[in-house]
Amino acid sequence: MPASPMGLGQLWGFPMKKYSIVRIGSEYVVQAGEASVLKVSSRREAAKLVTDAAELLQQGPAADAEEASSIGRDTPDVS
Repeated sequence: MPASPMGLGQLWGFPMKKYSIVRIGSEYVVQAGEASVLKVSSRREAAKLVTDAAELLQQGPAADAEEASSIGRDTPDVS
């Protein structure tokens, strides 16, 4: 999966900063704009992490833990 310097937001229609993957020594550094945000050992891993981050941005904010509970609580039977 090629990493585009324009960002994946162009493909999926959500805002994402421009990013780049730069090799420094034997490691790859993911940069968002001018800031270095992640250092990994392979370009493939860097591209996958950027793709995963883009998918998380597409999902939107997580629901509050109280609201997202899938297991209801039984009310105690006080008799």
